[in-house]
Amino acid sequence: MTAHEAAPLAEVIRGDLVESVHLGHLVVLDPSGRPVVQVGNPTTLIWPRSSLKPVQLVAMLRAGLELPDRLVALAAASHNGEPAHLEGVLQILGSVGMGSGALQNTPDLPLYPPAALEWHMAPHNGGPGPASLAQNCSGKHAAMLATCLTQGWDIQTYLSAEHPLQRAIRSTVLEMTGDAEVVMRTTVDGCGAPLFSTTLLGLARAFSILGAAPTVDVRSHEARAGRAISAHPEMVGGTGRDVTLAMEAVPGLVAKDGAEGVYAAGLPDGSAIAFKVLDGSARARPVILAAALRAAGAAGLPGVYPGGLDGLGRVPVLGGGRPVGEVRAVFADAYIEGRR
Repeated sequence: MTAHEAAPLAEVIRGDLVESVHLGHLVVLDPSGRPVVQVGNPTTLIWPRSSLKPVQLVAMLRAGLELPDRLVALAAASHNGEPAHLEGVLQILGSVGMGSGALQNTPDLPLYPPAALEWHMAPHNGGPGPASLAQNCSGKHAAMLATCLTQGWDIQTYLSAEHPLQRAIRSTVLEMTGDAEVVMRTTVDGCGAPLFSTTLLGLARAFSILGAAPTVDVRSHEARAGRAISAHPEMVGGTGRDVTLAMEAVPGLVAKDGAEGVYAAGLPDGSAIAFKVLDGSARARPVILAAALRAAGAAGLPGVYPGGLDGLGRVPVLGGGRPVGEVRAVFADAYIEGRR
């Protein structure tokens, strides 16, 4: 990633001074796929982290994965580990005759503190410690296993980059991002699954497809993925998560957060956004997301929850337990001024 090309995305204001600045890269696409907002270098190569999960899901649906919509959404989740999430993972595995012991994702505790406490108080699978079931990517891994069994592929090696499932995912990533001319790199994500690089622009293109597909090609696998994700935001994140709040605020929005400051979202008209906060911080993500969605025209869409984007984009800076400042998107003002 070219750090010297990054530009300010958000400022942290404490009192009447700018205390910190979050640099990064961002792109907003209009319905035709034309970039209408560019900050930094949108063609920079990134690790899209969990923002890639909806694209991975499309590959699995193409390979024969068949689940109810709420579990399809869970297959693209970085979930909180709340009871509905854990029960859903077990349902995915149970649909093909497997249990949580087949999961190979990195053991962890639930992301949501009340869910982690509940995990400790009512131990699952023999103990209160980290477990693959509780880790936020367990829905994706359960779906990967179910896809493998549907195709008759080996389930012991499903995390190998050369496994037929991972080759299918790689091909789908290249197709949906349009990054075929870019040298794709491969590494291992935090959950243990192969992770493929994209450009930020390519990630936005993929989410443009996901957002528009339910109204353009209702029977496509892309439409199935996008429709399920936007209809079940509580399964994609969970209580208090900005990705869930954003999809609840904007009907038809397909959004996915990723580690290290990555985010992508697609709207029903084909508009899309993608950004990467260079320092990897999650603090500024909701503010940048809300401002980018406004730049993409989300605030004017029918059915948008009144004040939803305002609430999403409000991140106070605290002093002594009370607000003394705010995190503020700085690219938005320049965009609005440039569009006048």
